[in-house]
Parts: sequence; C-alpha cells; structure tokens
Amino acid sequence: MRPPLIRRQQRSVRHRSRERGVTMALVALAIVGVLAMAALSIDIGALYQASAEAQRSADSGALAAARIISMQGITGDPNNSANSWQMICQGETSPASIAANNAAQQNLIGGNAPSKIKVYYGTNAGVGTNEDCSTLGSAFGINPVVEVYVQQANLPTFFARVFGLIPGGTSSNSGVSATAAAEAFNPSNSASLTGGQLVPVRPRCVKPLVVPNLDPLHTIPCTNNCSPIVNNTTGQIFTPGINAINAGVIGERFWLVPDCQVGPTNCQLLVQSPTQQPIANTNPFGLTNSLEYVPGQLPPTFTAIPSCASGANPFAQAIAGCDQSTAYQCGVQQMNTLDLSENPETTDAQTGVQCLIHQSGTVTQDTLAPGGAGTPSYPFQIQAGANDPLLNAGVAANGDITSSPSIVSIPIFDNTQTVTSGTTTTITVVGFLQVFINAVDTTGDVDVTVLNVSGCGNGQTTPVNAQPVYGTSPVPVRLITLPPPSS
Repeated sequence: MRPPLIRRQQRSVRHRSRERGVTMALVALAIVGVLAMAALSIDIGALYQASAEAQRSADSGALAAARIISMQGITGDPNNSANSWQMICQGETSPASIAANNAAQQNLIGGNAPSKIKVYYGTNAGVGTNEDCSTLGSAFGINPVVEVYVQQANLPTFFARVFGLIPGGTSSNSGVSATAAAEAFNPSNSASLTGGQLVPVRPRCVKPLVVPNLDPLHTIPCTNNCSPIVNNTTGQIFTPGINAINAGVIGERFWLVPDCQVGPTNCQLLVQSPTQQPIANTNPFGLTNSLEYVPGQLPPTFTAIPSCASGANPFAQAIAGCDQSTAYQCGVQQMNTLDLSENPETTDAQTGVQCLIHQSGTVTQDTLAPGGAGTPSYPFQIQAGANDPLLNAGVAANGDITSSPSIVSIPIFDNTQTVTSGTTTTITVVGFLQVFINAVDTTGDVDVTVLNVSGCGNGQTTPVNAQPVYGTSPVPVRLITLPPPSS
C-alpha cells in the first residue's frame, strides 16, 4: 500500500497537553458575554418599563392637580380677585398639590411609590420651579398649567449586578424620572386673548338643561334686570370670583326650574321675553332664587351610556347617562335647538336626575360640604353619600372624594335673541355652567351649586373649522407639551 501523498504532522501527546483548559477559558468568557446580553435585554428592558411607569405617574399627577383647579373654579376667578388661588395651589400642602402627590403615588414605579414628587405651577408659555401659584400673575388664571416631576431613585437590577463583583465594574442601582404638564383650558375671553381667533370648546356628556345667560343672584331680585353670566361677545365671565368671598359667580347656589307652563303636554315658555327670566321660586331647600331651563333637542340617533334610566324617554336618559350624540357648539350662531315638545315638569327630569345622582328620597349619592340647605364653603369638598358605589370599594361614608357624577355641564344660551314657543326653536350657545347637583324634587326642580363657568361668545356665524377642545368639563383638562426652556 502506497503512503499518502500529503502527510499530516502528528502532534505528540506532550504537545497537545499544552492546550488543556482552553475550552474552560472560552466558556468563562462566553458566560460574561451572555450575562452582558442578559443585562442589556432584561435590566434595560426593566428600566424602559419603569420609565413608562414613571411617565404614567407624572401624567396622572398633573391631570389630578389640573382637575382640582378646574373644579374649584380658579379659571372663574382669573385675576384672583377673591384670593382663591392661595386656597387651592399655594405650596405642597394645598389641595391641588396633595391631589397630584396622591395620584402619582398610586402609580407604582418598579413596584414602589415614587421616591420624589414635585409639583410646579405656571402657564403654557413655560413652567419654572414655582410651587406656589398665588405668586403668579393673571396669565396663570387664563389657562393654568401644572407640571409634575416624579423620580424613582433606586430601581433594582438583576443580571447586571454581577458587574459589581468585577473589579472596576460600574453596575449599581439605577433610577428613572419623568415630567408631565397638564392644562385647565379656559375658553372664556379666548377670542381677545388669541388675537381674535376663537378657540372652540365642545364638552361631552352635556345635560340637556339649557339655561339663559342670566345670573339669578345678580341683581337681586332678578326679574327683568339680571346680570349676564358671561359676556355675549367675548365670553368673559361677567362676575368673576367666589360667591362666599367676594360675591362672584363661583359657588352660587340656586334652583333650576322648568321654563314651562303647568298643565300642557308640550313645554310652552312661561314668558315671551326671555329678559324677564328667571322668576322667584321658594323650594324645600330654602333657596329663594331660581333660573329657568328649557330642554335641549336630542338627535334622532341619540344614545346615552351608561344609563340607569334605560326604560325612560331620551330626555331622562340624556340626563342620567353620558349623551355622546348631541354636539353643543359653543359660539356658533343658531347652531343648537331647544325641544319644546318635552315637558320636564313631568317625571322625566326627576327620573333622570335621581338616576344620575343615586338619589333615594332625601338621600343622595354625594354631597358638597356642608350640604343641606347651607351654601358650601370654599374650597369645595365632595363627600361620599350613603348610596355611593365607592362605599363597596372601601371608601368611608361621608369620606372625601374628588370626583362625582353629580358634577355636570349645562349649556348657556344667548337670551338676547328671540326665543319663541313652539315645537323647536334655534339658539346660540354662548357658554357652559359646571354645577354640582345637590338634589331634585318631584316637579323637575334641580338644586345646583356653580363650580365653574366658561364662555365663548357668539361671534361665529359658521361652524368653527379649528379643532375643538373636548372634555367632560366646560373647562377641559388636558396634557400638553411645554416649550423648551429659553436659554
């Protein structure tokens, strides 16, 4: 047998012995690489998740504080004439800052509450480090902005911990932070504030209890010489401030009564001249001033969800549930309609309101402290009633809460335009009232307290092309992106 043409050099056993342990070294190096990749994929992924959780925490905190500002009528006192700002957002112990902290802490970051939360106040032009809104100028009262900063300084790492065992390793506990800004948008007087460009607002879930632009507490007695609630041209609030402090419109408590003759099936206006409204009305809750309301027209494809008055007529359903079909266009002339075929003096208004606020006899779902026949003190505080479903979730009866279905929005129409009796009549919505419903009686009379006001004027003859600002409140609360700080 011939030998091979190419002979391979045979390594001796002694030569191969020098390569022992190489595989182990390669495996050790590979393990380091695998751990590094694990640190990148798992630990950095955990940091990304924590960063998203931090952003949610900041978002919820900013929205909670802005909602307190809206509900407490700060935009209804844009020049701080009643010194109301100090009671709402002056420092970290104020209601708005406390609400921001509570909401942010409920959103855990890496399984724990944020280690640091800071709340700042400013405008949409920029927010610095001012934790006291009372020191800000009138620009804050136009569109108040809350900025919330959250930080979780110590987030545990997993696989990356091994680098702390390596000499010169840099792995240690990591932290994340996030910032969010929310604005309580105030459309009142927006036309003049934006150089003549109307910024439209179109709140959702508006109740079809349309009221004239008349303030029942200015002038008293209010028969045919009532002050308006908002300026028909600019939308500016006519009597800004807090009722309990400087007799402003915020905090007024009065009676909403149906503007209908007693007896006819259809609603017929009590008077031909809307300037003669409202009429004095004595009611079981001790209120002596009232404002008449007329039913708004609902579209043929009307839907309201959720509604505990599903067996009632659409008017009652729209009060009891969230009417997502009717678009009340603020500031557009003659773009909304009253429905005088509906007589709210029947049980319709009573059924809808009782369903909405869970009223059973004189027991309501929630109350606005101090409740009863008194005028609520300021700042407003909502307390859970005996019928509040939150009691099943652990909220104590009469415990303080920040949200309630008793808070509703209702349209204000321009009563200087002719409104006549009939099946339907067109109107111009010039603003919205945000009220807290205290109770309703058997004739459709609704006891309300004003929480905030927004006006938009009536200068538009065609639908506004600009994107409207939406929200369930007439003073919408929304997250915004602030401009970068100026250098």
